[in-house]
Amino acid sequence: MPQAISSSTSQRAGLWFLQSGIQEPNGGVARYHHTDRAQNAKISTEITGYAVSTFVYLHSLLGEQQFLDRAVAAARYLCREAWDYNSATFPFEPTAPGEQAYAYFFDCGIIIRGLLSVWRATGDAEFLDKAKEAGLAMAYDFLADVAVHPILTLPDKQPLDYEPRWSRRPGCYQLKSALAWHDLAEVTGEKALERPFERMLAYSLATYDSFLPGDPDPEKVMDRLHAFGYFLEALLAVTDRPSASEAFAIGIPRLGETLRTIAPVFARADVYAQLLRVRMIADRRGAVRLDLKAAEEEAAAISTFVRDDGGFWFGRKGSAFLPFSNPVSTAFCLQAIAMWESADRDLPLGALI
Repeated sequence: MPQAISSSTSQRAGLWFLQSGIQEPNGGVARYHHTDRAQNAKISTEITGYAVSTFVYLHSLLGEQQFLDRAVAAARYLCREAWDYNSATFPFEPTAPGEQAYAYFFDCGIIIRGLLSVWRATGDAEFLDKAKEAGLAMAYDFLADVAVHPILTLPDKQPLDYEPRWSRRPGCYQLKSALAWHDLAEVTGEKALERPFERMLAYSLATYDSFLPGDPDPEKVMDRLHAFGYFLEALLAVTDRPSASEAFAIGIPRLGETLRTIAPVFARADVYAQLLRVRMIADRRGAVRLDLKAAEEEAAAISTFVRDDGGFWFGRKGSAFLPFSNPVSTAFCLQAIAMWESADRDLPLGALI
């Protein structure tokens, strides 16, 4: 039987972030937790950025100071330990001496949005200053002729050769990371930062229609649904534009139908949550009408991934859960559930994790 969604779900998920050990003592957050051997994966700067946004959101939702304290700890780790002063960027993850280091465009944007979220909550200029520095570096380092390079080698900042895998080549999914430029332009008044976002928006709108399915393997298509969800999430920043409404009208049903086709074989919790959040916000902002029946199904599906410790399983193959408890899946799912239970079902600027 699916587990019922209740108002305690967000509280329990919040406790998972506080008590699971997913956040290391230095403030960094691991990419995921191996539930089968009770061990964290490596710290990830991207996941730490997501965790900052999540802690800030939990503080706004539950009003407990400990969530904001954890957000500050994670943000300070990013600004003071993770930041590579020689390369002026955020590396993908900590590396040992002599080990090849990389910077990912997507990760940098997620980190910047996390820093902006904690700056809004605390007013600490350290976080805004680092977000601006990183945003300018993103524009200088990653912009290519048409889109943006996904990955750079460090310290030389040369683009890595593109590969077939979606995360190793340009694509519409990068628009969520490009939101960092849009958000920075909003909070700083520096409209020049809006130009690279508009460029990425135009590229994404011109190419998204060919992103799915993108692979003959259904499991890889499920992963691409996660990436396509990023594109739709980013469009929520421009719901007043007819081009966005058109993309929602095409993209939301396509994501939902493909998800339902593949889910009996492989399902990811975060894809359900991404889709449900987009449905609700796009409806509230008048971009596309909510399909209530589909939304109810997605909310019920999310509830099946809740773990006993309050976190969320990353995914399920057949009837078996994969042995990972994932911060991003937990963050997306707790936010989707909280929004589903809310009378408003919308989010203020920068609150989308």
